Amino acid sequence: MKSRRGEWLDRLDASGRYPGWVLLAVLAGMFATSFPFTILAVSLGPIAEEFGVRKTTISWVVTAPMLLSAVAFPILGKLGDLRGHRRIFLLGFAGSTVVAALTAFAWDAFSLIGLRTLAAVLGSATQPTAMALLFTVYPAGARVRAMGWWSMTTAGAPALGLILGGPLVDWLGWRFVFLLQAAMSAGALALAAAVLRETRPQRVRFDVLGGVSLAVGVAGFMVALGGIRELGLTSPWIPAAAVMGVIGIAAFVRVEGRVTAPLLPLSLFRDRGFSATLATNALNSGAYMGAFVIAPLLLYDSFQFSITQASLLMVLRTASLTLASPLGGSLGERFGERFAAVFGCGLMTLALALVAWAAYESNLIAFGIGLIGQGAGHGLSQPSITSAIARSVEDSELGVASAANRLAGQGGASFGIAGLTLAYGGVATPSAFGLAFALGAALAAASTLTAWWIDFESRRARTVTRISAAESP
Repeated sequence: MKSRRGEWLDRLDASGRYPGWVLLAVLAGMFATSFPFTILAVSLGPIAEEFGVRKTTISWVVTAPMLLSAVAFPILGKLGDLRGHRRIFLLGFAGSTVVAALTAFAWDAFSLIGLRTLAAVLGSATQPTAMALLFTVYPAGARVRAMGWWSMTTAGAPALGLILGGPLVDWLGWRFVFLLQAAMSAGALALAAAVLRETRPQRVRFDVLGGVSLAVGVAGFMVALGGIRELGLTSPWIPAAAVMGVIGIAAFVRVEGRVTAPLLPLSLFRDRGFSATLATNALNSGAYMGAFVIAPLLLYDSFQFSITQASLLMVLRTASLTLASPLGGSLGERFGERFAAVFGCGLMTLALALVAWAAYESNLIAFGIGLIGQGAGHGLSQPSITSAIARSVEDSELGVASAANRLAGQGGASFGIAGLTLAYGGVATPSAFGLAFALGAALAAASTLTAWWIDFESRRARTVTRISAAESP
């Protein structure tokens, strides 16, 4: 006899509304785990003052979660494939909720960094598993529209933090942010537990050696990229971390070629759709995030903006991304993922070229228009990039494929931040800013080229086609 929950879900199925409820549940979870990022970014000064540490030390409360959550993405995505995505989503989300509440009671800078990092790592389970849960309830033709709402939420959560962060911290203090996050997470967790159904798990052993070697490799490269901005290329920690990354990735490739159930099958990278989508996401994210970091510096140095004025102008870019994301989903659904990805990446290329010219000429109006175009281009392209990765793999590989795509985006973002920061070089001149944004435009142009290789057909469709061809007389 079915429970009341089962009967309710059956009624949702019959009405055709069940996918919409799944979308609402996973987006609520993702919003709750991601919105504190920008609030923390604008609150580093007061936190550093309270704990009596330097801002460079407390900045690890933002950097460390970003680095280590990137390491966790492939492992959590694969665990979802093996043990069920609902289970991993709920366990990670529940752990993140508890740790978020504990973070409000951090007693020093290092406890704050540690608790915030643990919450982010656990919360990162809501990303690859959420994508896999969505892809299992949305048919292939409707996934890109769902990803439009996904992209809107990923942009809207930080934007809300950027707008409300300063006043909220001034009024109630930074500790309240984590109590608010815990309360929001508890509500979203209850909704997810009620709505989500379990995916079919795979009965194979988890690839421990593959997970460890990939974690070492990703951690090495992420630390090297993140350290370039903080320590500079002359620091001995940068090559040491890069060597660790090379060793880890080399070991990972060797392990994956020998195990029967690899963490991330290397054969996926021979698929054009899979590899092109990862490359497009990495380059696109690098262009967007690199310019995201450099733009406030230009506003402070060249246009003499205050922090509040710069934040308000930066919101225009985030708002354009948020509004363009659902449109990008509709565009991909109507004209295909390749078209929407190329169009969005191309728009961002033109916008960043305009930003580079505006920086060189100190033209504030052109700079603002370029920021809006950059956000719109990113928003138009991301839904199709995210949806395309699902077309290139079997359903049993959705979790690890989504994690790989998320990792590519985060790794590309770190590369873009490091690259544009090096091009800027700390020299507050129009030519230095122009060079940095020109590099961003070049990354966006490269993403436009790789987007041409995104395939429409899924791996399964091509397999069926080949089998049918082989069986035909």
